[in-house]
Amino acid sequence: MSKLDTWIDNKLLQNILVWVFLMIIFLMVIQADNRLLVSIGFIAFIMPPVYISNLKILPLFFNNNRLLGAVLFFLNVVFFTFLGVILLSNFFDNFQWKMLLNVFGGVLLVILFGTALKIARDSFFRRQEEREAELKLLKAQLNPHFLFNTLNNLYGLSVVKSEKLPDLMLKLSDLLRYSLYETKEMFVPLEKEIKYLENYISLEKIRLEDKADIQFNINGNVSSTVIAPMLLIVFVENAFKHLGVLESVKSKVLVDVEVGEGSLVFKCINTTDSLDIKDNDLEKGKSGIGLQNARKRLDLMYPEKHQLNIEKQKESYKVELILNF
Repeated sequence: MSKLDTWIDNKLLQNILVWVFLMIIFLMVIQADNRLLVSIGFIAFIMPPVYISNLKILPLFFNNNRLLGAVLFFLNVVFFTFLGVILLSNFFDNFQWKMLLNVFGGVLLVILFGTALKIARDSFFRRQEEREAELKLLKAQLNPHFLFNTLNNLYGLSVVKSEKLPDLMLKLSDLLRYSLYETKEMFVPLEKEIKYLENYISLEKIRLEDKADIQFNINGNVSSTVIAPMLLIVFVENAFKHLGVLESVKSKVLVDVEVGEGSLVFKCINTTDSLDIKDNDLEKGKSGIGLQNARKRLDLMYPEKHQLNIEKQKESYKVELILNF
């Protein structure tokens, strides 16, 4: 979390900014010889009822004590209404009944405004917490999913080509180090994510040898962009998992990453057997969490800022993802 985010999440700073904003409004609206003194007086007067309502009365409405909350809310408004009338009467050395109605409306409006701000703020941060919790859950599902498939590859290679194991273990070590220790942030440098993909594809090249034509192309500047971690690997992993063996041509996997100004275009194409798997299998995979998680993470991390197109043809499977930063 950056320093700016820390300041934004600071409750004390949020409250100070709201009162400063109201102070500015009062200075612009109030017509008096000493606007600053009068504005400070108004702020000092409305602070207590607002905090009493937000901290003591409002929670009652969410704890099934609505009747008690309504009574206390009314008493809060009435008490500070009479207090305001007394202060204004002494200030102006007279009393008018319309003053009572005006003060009541003003106190009620200020309390409702403060309550609305608190509800909106609490709702926003609650959604943020739910969002972060779901992201953590999705990432917790994703890492074991990848590890499971990688260990399967390791087992298969150990049976038939044990001499390849040392290089494979080094690649696996780099992959696990990244997925376990460098993906804790909401966003990571794209350069690291690209390196992660390179290691994974190198691992698959060792496993497949000359059985498939594997290409990985990178265009643009990847050093100045960040991305949600472990996002692109889902599509690459899916391509190798469902790579088909064709009779007429060599099996292919093409991964292309193009970084432009404010955008990223990711393409992943692999050949498939026409009768090998169904569309539903491609979407879910054996564990049912691969592409589904990718879609959820995209919706959470890049709302209205991404396009995901998945196209299943007779002998190929194509994924195109466009991210707008």
